[in-house]
Parts: sequence; C-alpha cells; structure tokens
Amino acid sequence: MALYLLAMDHRESFVTQVYGIHGYPNPAQIQSIVDGKRLIYRGLSVALSRGAAASSAGVLVDERYGEAVARAAQEAGITLAMPIEKSGQDWFTLEYGTLGSGVWMEHVEAFDPRYVKILVRDNPSFDVRARRGQMDDLATVSSALDAAGRELLLELLVPPTDGQESDRYDDDLRPELTVRVIGEMQAAGVEPAIWKIEGLNSVASAASVLETARQGGRNSVQCIVLGRDAPAADLDRWLRAAAPAGFLGFAIGRSIWAEPLKSYLAGDLTEESVVDRISANYLHFVGVYEGV
Repeated sequence: MALYLLAMDHRESFVTQVYGIHGYPNPAQIQSIVDGKRLIYRGLSVALSRGAAASSAGVLVDERYGEAVARAAQEAGITLAMPIEKSGQDWFTLEYGTLGSGVWMEHVEAFDPRYVKILVRDNPSFDVRARRGQMDDLATVSSALDAAGRELLLELLVPPTDGQESDRYDDDLRPELTVRVIGEMQAAGVEPAIWKIEGLNSVASAASVLETARQGGRNSVQCIVLGRDAPAADLDRWLRAAAPAGFLGFAIGRSIWAEPLKSYLAGDLTEESVVDRISANYLHFVGVYEGV
C-alpha cells in the first residue's frame, strides 16, 4: 500500500516565508497561521472526495500550529505523522524537553501519530564530533520510540559542502553520500521505519538508496520522496524514478500548497479556489506516482 503524505509541518519557514512574519507571531497572527493549515487540510479532504484513496493518504503536521489538523486527521482515519524536532536548527534538537526528560514522549503520546518524524541534515564531510553527537541523539530517540512501539520517519537532507557544490551534485555525488549516511546511521543504532529522501534523478540511484535502507535484514523498511519545494517538473522526474525502484510514496508540502496559499493571503484567491488548487496539485503527484 502506498503512502502519500501532504506535508505541512513547516514552522519557522511557514511563518517567515508564507506569512512574512519576523519574530514570534502575535495571537492574531497565530490564528491566521492555524487557519492556513486548516485550509491546506481542506485541500486534502477535497482530494479524497475526488477519488484519492483514503488508505494511502496521510498528513505530516506539527503540534504548534497544526493541532486542529492533527485531531481532524485522526478522527477521519487518515495516517498522521508529526515532527518532534525543533524547527530551523542545523543539528537535531528536540522541540519539547530534553532527551532524558521524557517530555517529548509525552507530546507524542498526546497525539498518538502513526509516525514520529525527525528532520536531520548530514554529510560525511561535516564536523566529525557534531555528526557523532547527532547520531547518538538520534539513536537514543530511535531506541525509545521502538521500546514504546512507535515508528520513526527520518527525513534526511544531505546538503553539499562548499567544496561539493556543483550543477551535477544531485546526479553525481548526493546519491552516493545518501547511501553512506544511511549506513553510518544504521551502524550508530538509528532505525527508522521510513526514510524520507531527497528526490533522485534515476531509478538506479533510488534503488540503491532503498537497498541500503533495507540491508542487514531490514526488509520492512521503506523510503519515500520528499518535496524540497521543488518545481513540479523536478518532482515528476523524482517520482517517476522512485516508483519503479520500490519507494512507498512521497511527502510533499510547499510544492502543493505554497503558491495557492500565498495567493489567497494576497487576496487573489478565494478560500474555495485555494482549496481546489491544493487538491488538484496533490492529485497530480498521486497520478504521476501511480503512472496515470
């Protein structure tokens, strides 16, 4: 069964890039942000009414601005994933509490998501000590989630270092680096149920990443494609590479809702129009993935 997550767990970038707010939002602004996430969720609801399979649909949403969406998804029986990392950090930091406090797990239990999501940035060329510390922290969380019978969804970004930047990075270097980072994290005790991976331009690269994710008897581990706010043409290519390679699906956010929501906030779209566009964008990527 496929998994098509509509991602809206963005927090810092949502506030600054979509709403143009710098500094902590005031109560009225917070309500507007909350309403924006509800509007995005309505787009998914309309997509379901237009034929998207509820069994494959999912929502990735944060607690801070998306509590209402999380509750609505649970009530509707839609797969729910929620983040526990603090937004906008270079290295993994918990949003609530510390590793040893148990506070972060209390927040997980309060919502009971199907998947607990963590976003991390890593590259074998990053600082060795910082990488080791991050992997140790991720392993601690991974172990705690496993003990609690919960599944980890790990979003892995592999940004280039200054010496690696080139027009060919995504084709020539990032696939190999992604495979290497996954293996190193596994060796450190990080065991996601799903790896959320930046799009790959070839079936062979996608297959290599999935093979690594499943090595050592990890046969049930899955991979999904993340959106990275990419143009539709890039996402279409990534999805067409991932599907035949055996990926489970995708988690796409801004590429689906950013432009319609910004137009709505500028007064150029009605609520119904923005919901319609979000629904159509979501259905487009489902169709591409399924080869329609």
